[in-house]
Amino acid sequence: MQLTSLFATIALSFVSVVSSAAVVPRAANDVFVPQITSPTADTVWTMGKTETVTWDTSNAPVNISNGASVYLEGYGRIAEGFDLRSGSVDVKVPFLPDGVVDSTKLYKIILFGDSGNESPDFKIIFDPSSEKE
Repeated sequence: MQLTSLFATIALSFVSVVSSAAVVPRAANDVFVPQITSPTADTVWTMGKTETVTWDTSNAPVNISNGASVYLEGYGRIAEGFDLRSGSVDVKVPFLPDGVVDSTKLYKIILFGDSGNESPDFKIIFDPSSEKE
């Protein structure tokens, strides 16, 4: 009987601690969905070159809870580990798989932090001289 009472007391104490922890609010405004300002629909990137992805930081929260990364749609991650409050990151435009360049294909940049945001569609081209860099 005493063992049952002891177990019940411990269980209730645990529930009390967990319940109080569960109501602690997240920091206000820590979700940030910045508007990408570059690349734009008129942008043309060249494979192998370094380009800059930019975004609006005018209403960035003080606390941003997740790390940042940039993905090139159809390729994968091309940058990570930067501060979203910086407003920009340089990326090396990858040589796309199989070296196939489709001049009609359009790409998007996806900026991740607490939430993802997409750029407008833009073009990536191949310039043979860029392979030497």
